[in-house]
Order: sequence, then structure tokens, then C-alpha cells
Amino acid sequence: MKKTLIYPGTFDPFTLGHKDLVARATQLFDRVIIAVSNNRDKNTLFSVDERIEMIKALFSDNPSITVETFSGLLVDFAKSKKAYTILRGLRSMADVDYEMEMANMNRMLLPELETIFLSPAPAYAFISSTLVKVVARSKGELKAFVPGLVIERLKTKF
Repeated sequence: MKKTLIYPGTFDPFTLGHKDLVARATQLFDRVIIAVSNNRDKNTLFSVDERIEMIKALFSDNPSITVETFSGLLVDFAKSKKAYTILRGLRSMADVDYEMEMANMNRMLLPELETIFLSPAPAYAFISSTLVKVVARSKGELKAFVPGLVIERLKTKF
């Protein structure tokens, strides 16, 4: 039986920290679904279609990685994919509190759903999509934070 992992997030934009977690997840699972949130309440820089297109391009050489969108409850998406493991990244203790609340809520809604936590490589532990957008808006150097494709897209936005 193939094991499938869902890595959900807004990914606005997709960072090298996200990429690190996906690469490591592919070593642990047969299939990784990067689930791009289509939460209309969030004010995103990139549309969901732009985010999906960028992430697909980044992983086009790896058939074990798929990129999809979802809206609504993550547990409903997980059930529809028959995937019962979620990946969440932890960068700080603030992340731990929030992510534990989410993991526990998801398990209450779908008891067979497990959440695993990985911390990004130390070089990426401080990177957040929010901070990347601040640097990009100020025309700062982005090479250490996001893949080249994302840098180009950020430059066109700002």
C-alpha cells in the first residue's frame, strides 16, 4: 500500500524552507500532495493558480509530487484523497502552539488523520512567506529565501 502525505499551506510565496520540507517528505512517503489553500479570506499576493503553476514548475521532474488546490476543511480534502498523514513545518515555539491546536482539531474531526512535524534545515528556519514579501517589496536580495522562479515572479509583482 502506497503511503500518501499531504503538505497543506498558502505558499504565498513558496520558499526554500517549503522546498526543503517537500524534499525530505519524498524520502519518507511514496506520494506527496502539496495542497495549496484557496482561502478567500486571506489577502494573498499571488492567485491560487499562480501559486500552483510555480510549485508545479519547481517539482516537474518528480512524478511522486502533485500539486492541487483545496478549500474548506483539510480533513475533507484528506478523506477525498484517501491520505491520512499531514505534514506541517515548525520554525519556532510559536508555530508549535498553533500547529498543535490544528493537529488536535483535525484529529477530533477525523481520528485516523495523523500530523507529522518537521523543522526546516537551519538555513531556512527563520524564513516565512510574510518576511519574503517584505524583502521583495523593498527590492532586497531574495536568493537565500526562495527559488529562482519565485524571485522572478516576485520582481514582476513589485
